[in-house]
Amino acid sequence: MTRVGRVERTTKETSVKVEIDLDGTGKVDVSTGVGFFDHMLDQLGRHGLFDLTVTTEGDLHIDSHHTIEDTALALGAAFREALGDKRGIVRFADASVPLDEALAQVTVDLSGRPYLVHREPENMAPMIGSYDTTMTRHILESFVAQAQIALHVHVPYGRNAHHIVECQFKALARALRYASEIDPRQTGIPSTKGAL
Repeated sequence: MTRVGRVERTTKETSVKVEIDLDGTGKVDVSTGVGFFDHMLDQLGRHGLFDLTVTTEGDLHIDSHHTIEDTALALGAAFREALGDKRGIVRFADASVPLDEALAQVTVDLSGRPYLVHREPENMAPMIGSYDTTMTRHILESFVAQAQIALHVHVPYGRNAHHIVECQFKALARALRYASEIDPRQTGIPSTKGAL
């Protein structure tokens, strides 16, 4: 069974191509033009053991918002496509990941119903290079909307903005990896409804 999702999204603002293999080895090739965002997508692929290819060309002369948002939407759609009918998956998972002084706790349900709860420390530095730190929540909102998953992200503490954002992506990667794994004891779709 191949669990690969491929999505192309083109608007007047961006052109995005995403491919994800849920059963990969963490091979990542990412280029969005936003260095820190590329670094976060690299964390997602490597720590999720997803083979991930992302190519985005966007209107960075305006700012990075459209590029980041459209990439997150395409990534969510590709992840949903790769899951297929979700037969045999674990479905629920959580992961806690520290990065020096920061800690992220992520819980996910590959439910077919999009919902995001996101809590991180207030008063973070507003920028990491050209990356607006308020975009982290928007990335997760966009990903969740297209992946159709329930996602809870909590960062109870942290000081350094880079660490706060990065540990969220690492914990997300681990939680998605565990939830999307095939459970050899699960023969059908893990839901009393018979569909996810």
